[in-house]
Amino acid sequence: MSKIRVAREGAVRTVTLTRAEKRNALDHEMLAGLKAAFAEPAAAERVVVLRAEGTVFCAGLDLTERRGTLSEPSGIEEMLHAIESFPLPVVAVVQGDAIAGGNELALHCDFVVAAATARFGMSLAQIGLAPTWFLAKKLLEVAGPVATREILLLGDPLPAARLHELGIIGRCVPPAELQTAARAVIDRLAANAPLSLKAMKALINREMAFRDAIPHADIDRQIVAARDSVDAREGIAARLERRKPSFVGR
Repeated sequence: MSKIRVAREGAVRTVTLTRAEKRNALDHEMLAGLKAAFAEPAAAERVVVLRAEGTVFCAGLDLTERRGTLSEPSGIEEMLHAIESFPLPVVAVVQGDAIAGGNELALHCDFVVAAATARFGMSLAQIGLAPTWFLAKKLLEVAGPVATREILLLGDPLPAARLHELGIIGRCVPPAELQTAARAVIDRLAANAPLSLKAMKALINREMAFRDAIPHADIDRQIVAARDSVDAREGIAARLERRKPSFVGR
C-alpha cells in the first residue's frame, strides 16, 4: 500500500500522507511520492490539498532511516521545491503536530489551515542538526527574523494559535471546525480564475526568489559540519532512544 495517496475530484487534487502508524515520518518512499504528486501537471484542477491521516500531520524525516546516512542527501529540498513551485495554490490541512520536516512541509504550501491543538516546530538544534539555506529561507519568508530565531534556536514546538498570531499560518480553528474551515478556503480558491491564480503564484514566488542569490557557501559548510558532527549522531540516537542528549561541541 502506498504511503502517499492522490485523489482527484472536480477542481481539487488531494494528496494524503498515509503512514499514520509512524507519525507520517518522511522516508525515501514518501519523499519520492510527494515529489511525484506535485510533478504531475494540473489538468482540470485549480487547487491541491495536502492532508495526513492519523493524529500527527508529519513528524519530519524518518530518523530511523536517516540514522546512519546523515551525510547523504535526503531529497526533502527537491520535494519541497516541487510543492512551492506548483503552479496552482496548495492548501495544507494540519490536524496535528508538524515538526521539523513536517513544519517545512506545511509552510511550503500557500495556505495553512490548522487545528488549534496542532503544534509546529523545528527541533533540529535539540538533536545537533541545522536547516539548510533553502529550509531556513522559507522560515524567514513566512515568519520574519524574530519568530525564526524563536523557532530555530530554541527548538520547542509552538501551538498553532501562536503561529497564527505571528502571521505564519492563515487559519487556526478548533479541531471540530477544521474540515469546514479548510473546505471554505478550498472552495473559494477553486471558484477563482485559474489563469489569475497561476499568474499571482508565479509573481509571489519570483518576488521571493532573490534570497537564492545571496552568497551562502560558508553557511553551507557550517551546516554540513553540524550534520557530520559527533553531536548530531548523539542527538539522533538520544531522540530515538527517548533520552536527554549529551552534547560535547564537536
